[in-house]
Amino acid sequence: MKYRTIGTSSTTRREVSVLSLGAMLFGTATDEATSFAILDRYVEAGGTFVDTANNYAFWVGGTQGGESEALVGRWRRSRGVGREVVIASKVGGRPSRPTTTFINDLEGLSAPVIREQAERSRERLGVETIDLYYAHLEDAKTPVDETVEAFAELVADGTVGLVGASNHWIWRVERARRVAAAAGLPGYEVLQYHHSYLRMRTDMPSLRSADGNLGVVSGDHLSYLRDDPRLTLVGYSPLLGGAYVRPDKPLDPEHDHPGTPARLAALREVAADAGATLNQVVLAWMIGAEVPAIPLVGASSVAQLDESLAAVDLELTAEQRAKLDAAM
Repeated sequence: MKYRTIGTSSTTRREVSVLSLGAMLFGTATDEATSFAILDRYVEAGGTFVDTANNYAFWVGGTQGGESEALVGRWRRSRGVGREVVIASKVGGRPSRPTTTFINDLEGLSAPVIREQAERSRERLGVETIDLYYAHLEDAKTPVDETVEAFAELVADGTVGLVGASNHWIWRVERARRVAAAAGLPGYEVLQYHHSYLRMRTDMPSLRSADGNLGVVSGDHLSYLRDDPRLTLVGYSPLLGGAYVRPDKPLDPEHDHPGTPARLAALREVAADAGATLNQVVLAWMIGAEVPAIPLVGASSVAQLDESLAAVDLELTAEQRAKLDAAM
């Protein structure tokens, strides 16, 4: 395994594995025994960065979420896992009522919600400190100052280590970071977005915004991260739900543009040359990119996880990386 540091403060920064494990479906679509086996294998391989949220996975069983955090908590207690495994969770995306569909009536990022949900997440996870706590979805109704101050209070009292943002327009991230900096408060240091080798159109209206998809890495995000290397990018759904390797998993409509065939062709050429799977090349490309990302991978079996773990040791040559980068 390889590692990198997230965060800048000497008191809250953490060293994490360059491959993060997503626990989204653990305890719902992925049963407990399988979830435990995947977590065990991940830690055995040196993995130290597990990701969950307070709303995972409400859509599977028609709840408000919490099943994933609860399972990770049971696993931690049964294995005696401490702070050597960094746990990331999120607040802001929990639905207001049990539901199986994605709705706009969400908890938001007000101070009372952030405080209350942090306590509930800590209880389910069985931790004193949530190592990394994300604002899961932007909340245009709550003043940014209120959200920033609420997160800062959690950091000050040791409830939370680092804070991050997921699925926000980048101008909102910048505004929140400026507010935090002006007040001498901790700001967002980790950004989590959908990111993969194939590029998605970001102009297509989404459930959250008629302006486009605010949860996808775009040129704005990459430029912003390149300009401030203190920030860390975590890329979720890097393997597109299996679409790179499974004919029964079609690409999303957002991938229907002229750049996709060229990048798929380059990916296949590099995979054949490297003797690796398409998935492994995607993950290796992300880890070693000019703007590096920590891939956040899901797995429903140990075999799937092992394929992703092998990507950590895949070193793409300069020529292979240039071919991937040049395709458009």
